[in-house]
Amino acid sequence: MKYKYIIAATLCMLIAGLVNGCGHKSEEPAPTLEGYRFADALGQEVTVRNPKRVVALMGSFAETWLNAGGELVGVTDDAFEERGLSLPKDMVTVGTYNSPNLEKIMECSPDLVILSSETKEHVALKDTLNQAGITTAYFQVTYFEDYLDMLKTCTDITGRKDLYEKNGVEIKQKIGSILSKKSSLPSPSILFLVTYSGGAIVKNSQCMTGKMLKDLGCNNIADKNKSLLKEFSMESIIQEDPDYIFVVPMGNSDELADKNRKETVEKNPAWNGLRAVKNNHYIILPKEMFLYKPDAKWGESYEYLSNILSGEKK
Repeated sequence: MKYKYIIAATLCMLIAGLVNGCGHKSEEPAPTLEGYRFADALGQEVTVRNPKRVVALMGSFAETWLNAGGELVGVTDDAFEERGLSLPKDMVTVGTYNSPNLEKIMECSPDLVILSSETKEHVALKDTLNQAGITTAYFQVTYFEDYLDMLKTCTDITGRKDLYEKNGVEIKQKIGSILSKKSSLPSPSILFLVTYSGGAIVKNSQCMTGKMLKDLGCNNIADKNKSLLKEFSMESIIQEDPDYIFVVPMGNSDELADKNRKETVEKNPAWNGLRAVKNNHYIILPKEMFLYKPDAKWGESYEYLSNILSGEKK
């Protein structure tokens, strides 16, 4: 009973300093006494208490946490190489996003690690980190709506509702304004490709850029012709003869990406006969906007595509 009295008295004094008296009920006691609670993408019930030593295992997640007003002590190398984030010189690099270094993560003494539920190497770390007493939070971000949900959670943790408005709500409003004009745009058929060293992959509307194109009123030929998702077929592409062809190169070297695209896609004699190619509707998209997650620049990505489809951007 003596210890219970001491604990109760201590809590009363802490609350009194915040709300001017023990008898006055705080409006938001949970974040102060218990931390912020939420369910992550793996279904874990996560409780976070004012984290200051945060490690993010994906560059886009690191940027989202910064957009929410958070601080970082460790990131994967794509935070520098792909996103060019402005980070302190003493920032610890904890490996690559698809091969994180557990030892380096632990050396950061994190109180929160932010991971991707879609990356098996991240999921494999869950039990080890949790058993070490380190809080893990998994997110899944494919579309803008996913980014908005993650940003909301992160700003709820940091208490920076103003940054949710700036880096989330304002972007949503910009996208809404762009999409409101789509009725005046054509509804073209499109082919969306991701090229890499071994060839090309056809993507449907269920990927990030495919979803943006669908939102803008485009008809992806791979949504109907699903065989294109299994095998790149020039015969099927010729038969569909899309109005636009959008390509995102994958890889660190733009020069190598151009070489691979020309050797694996454009070398086919039938390529130049496609309507999209003849009408200069064969578009190479910047990977910074359409391969990597745009985060707070998602509105710019929608605007970029909208300008192409409206003829404002060549």
